[in-house]
Amino acid sequence: MSKCIISPSVLASDLSKLSSECQRMIDNGCDWLHMDVMDGNFVPNITMGAPILTWVHKNVPDIFMDCHMMVADPAKWVPEVAQAGGKSYTFHYEATSDPEGVIAKIREHKMLVGLAISPQTPSSVITDSLGNSVDMLLVMTVQPGYGGQKFKPECLEKVKELRARFPGKNIQVDGGVGSGNACQCARAGSNVIVAGTAIFGAEDPKQTILDIRNSVNDVIAQQK
Repeated sequence: MSKCIISPSVLASDLSKLSSECQRMIDNGCDWLHMDVMDGNFVPNITMGAPILTWVHKNVPDIFMDCHMMVADPAKWVPEVAQAGGKSYTFHYEATSDPEGVIAKIREHKMLVGLAISPQTPSSVITDSLGNSVDMLLVMTVQPGYGGQKFKPECLEKVKELRARFPGKNIQVDGGVGSGNACQCARAGSNVIVAGTAIFGAEDPKQTILDIRNSVNDVIAQQK
C-alpha cells in the first residue's frame, strides 16, 4: 500500500477566509487540501469554482489542490481547474459516459487523475483497465454534496475489493472520516484520508492530523 496522505476537506473550513484556512492546515502538517467543487447539478449544493481556486493558489502558492469535481460535465472544467493551479482532478464515474475521454483530457492538462464512485455505485464498474489508467481511486463513504454526514462503514467493502486489484494505487476515502475510524479505513486499504469537520473543527488540528497519520501508518507497517 502507498504512503499515507492527509487531505482536509475545505467544505468544513471557514470559507470566508479560505486561503488562510488552507495555510493553517498546511502549517499543521497536512499533505493536500481537498477542494470540494460542486455545481448544483451533479449534486444539489454549490460551493466554488476555478476563480476561487485561482485566488487560493495565488495566496498559498505551495498548496497541493486535490480537486474533487462533483460536477455534471467533468470534461468541461478541466482546462480552467488546471489553469487555476489544480494538481489533482477527481471526477465521478456517475457523471460521464466517457470516463476514458475525461482521463485523457486531464492528462493533457498535466494533472493527476482521480476517479470517484458514490455509495450506491459498486466497485465493479471500475474495470482493471480503467483503474490502471488513473492515479487515484476515491470511494465516497457518504453521499456527495454535503459535509458533516455520518460515515457509511459498508462502503469499505469496496475499498477492500479495489485494494486487492490495485495494490500500489492511491485509494482515497471521503465522508465522515476522523481519528476514530481512520484505522478502519486503512485496514480496508485506504491510504489517502479526507477529513473535514474532524480536522477543521478540532481544538488541536495538528494533533488530529498526527493521530490520523499514525493510525494509517501503523496499518501500513503491519501489512509490509
